[in-house]
Formats: sequence, C-alpha cells, structure tokens
Amino acid sequence: MASSSTGTELAARTRTAFGKGAARQIRRGHEIPAVVYGHGQDPRHVTLPGHDTLLLLRKNRNALVTLKLDGGATELAVVKDVQVDPVRREIEHVDFVIVRKGERIEVSVPVRTTGEAAPQTVVSVELGTLAVTAEATHLPEVIEVDVEGVAAGTLITAGDLQLPQGVELAVDAEAGVVNVTAAPTAEELDAELAEAEAEAGIEKDAPEDEAAEGSTEGASDEDSSKE
Repeated sequence: MASSSTGTELAARTRTAFGKGAARQIRRGHEIPAVVYGHGQDPRHVTLPGHDTLLLLRKNRNALVTLKLDGGATELAVVKDVQVDPVRREIEHVDFVIVRKGERIEVSVPVRTTGEAAPQTVVSVELGTLAVTAEATHLPEVIEVDVEGVAAGTLITAGDLQLPQGVELAVDAEAGVVNVTAAPTAEELDAELAEAEAEAGIEKDAPEDEAAEGSTEGASDEDSSKE
C-alpha cells in the first residue's frame, strides 16, 4: 500500500472464483474479496491485500483509493460499503464505487466532539455520522463539533456546524447532531435505579437497622405470648 496524489494505492487482483466457499478461502489467505462498480462499467470482482485494506479502513472509511488492476489499469474509487462478520468482527467484503476528479459525491462522515462543555452537563452525539456532499478528491475524514463551554439545554443542529470548504450538508439543517443536557442529580439516579429494579422485579434486602428492629419486635411478641 502506498500514498499518491490520487489517494492510497491498493493492488486489486481480478477474482474468478465466487460463492461462500471461495470467499472463505480468500480470507484464509489473508485477503479480502471486493467489487468495484460505477460510471456505467460492469462490476469488477477483485481480491485485496487484507492487511493494507484493514489499515486503510481504520484510518478513514471515506479515503480516496487508486485501485491498481490487472494489466496496469487503475481506477479512482471510494468505499461504498463494508461487510463485517458480527461475531469475529472480520471484514468479509468491501464495495468500491468509481469516482472521477471534480465529481461531487455523497458520503457519511463520522462526527466527533472537541472541547469541554459547561460543568455538570452531559454531551450526547445524536448523529454518529453526517451525510454530506463533497468533491471526490477532497472528502473530509471527520466532522468536528466544538462544545467548549456549551451550556445545558443546547441542541447543536446540522445547520449550526462549520463544515470544511466545499463540503455541503446532505441532511436536513434542523437535524440534531449533538445534545448538551444537565447531568442528573444523585437523587434522580437513585430514582431511575429504583424504577428499573421495580420493573425487573428485583426486591432489595431491608437495611440492617430495619432488619434488627424487626427481629426485636418479633422477640418482644414471643415474650409477650409466653407471659
């Protein structure tokens, strides 16, 4: 894997064997099956180097990639979809869509907060990814939301964000992205816990002083009956 002016380079060997068995064999060989499509071209089924592909996706899911195909041909592409095994968390398959320089495309970009909100607040990210459009060779890796000093009761919407130059929203500007709320008090937490335990049918043991008091009362009743 190497970097160039047209993005990271990945070797993409043509794949002729298909089906689940063939895919498992590819993955056992530390490679990943993939497909490349777009711009009216027939889908091309390829095999990618597993380690290099994993590094690429960990760094930036929207990275621009130059796929080096058999025969010396190349295609500029971005990742469209990644299929991951839900148990082993291994990459099973990757879809790439072909792009052209100057073309604007829609991608989902991770949202990350920066800074510290006002004291006694909780910051919740309502949208983990934000749909935007941008030029294919200038896709943002992350959308940062500054929450420095933001007070409780503040909802930061998509329209409030400062997007990189050339990047435009592909969602409703009123969509909530980050919500800053007041941190719950100890009493509120205790009440929520008690409610959750009641719904689950959990019965708490009586405090030791109450249990001792109950034992004393029982003993007194027994003594009275003996008299």
